[in-house]
Amino acid sequence: MYNSLSSEDILFLDIETAPQKAEFGELPEHFQKLWEKKSSYFRDENQLAADVYERAGIYAEFGRIICISAGVIIQKNGERFYRVKSFHDVDEKKLLLEFNDMLEKFTANPGKKLCAHNGLEFDYPYIARRTLINGLRLPRILDISGAKPWEIKDRLLDTLQMWKFGDYKNYTSLDLLCAVFDIPTPKDDIDGSQVASVYYKEGDLDRIIHYCEKDTLALTNLMMRYKGEPIIPIGNMLIV
Repeated sequence: MYNSLSSEDILFLDIETAPQKAEFGELPEHFQKLWEKKSSYFRDENQLAADVYERAGIYAEFGRIICISAGVIIQKNGERFYRVKSFHDVDEKKLLLEFNDMLEKFTANPGKKLCAHNGLEFDYPYIARRTLINGLRLPRILDISGAKPWEIKDRLLDTLQMWKFGDYKNYTSLDLLCAVFDIPTPKDDIDGSQVASVYYKEGDLDRIIHYCEKDTLALTNLMMRYKGEPIIPIGNMLIV
């Protein structure tokens, strides 16, 4: 699968998001009403909009990006390493400016690609939407208006879509695929659903960054399994 892809031409990424505010009551009144309407489609009858506000982080209109980790495979002395850098800032606009600048430089040469797990449904559109909301220009690789489906999939890789093989019924998590392909993963990771709590209640951004970086290594190794290539041990992860 995808044996023709050059591993060194792929930028592997993962994002972590959180609701715009720590608590529902901190939202402006009109946004509280909008969240009440949005959440009515998935909350239980006995739940209030405030009860499910922790889910706001998965929607770009109500959430924000708190960390983007992105990495590439490099060769050193005949051995493969994974070099990763994380972009984070309390000012989301500054975070996106720095990440998008790196992205433009990485994709300046033809043939460069992005890779994320469920990227086509989450990471890529989330980054694009938050970029526009912050009044910034879209990176060229994410400016897919008018692009053909095959053109999008050629530059925006998605390990979840690859695994589906045309089957659109099921979602398969990165954790499950790592288990299936016997990809070692650290056991001290926080769960994705805990990110907002760790960010707002514990104030432990470093823990979130570490979690995000390790997810990108897991993503990278899943692609290596798809390509039938050796995985990169966690000891070969270089954090910039």
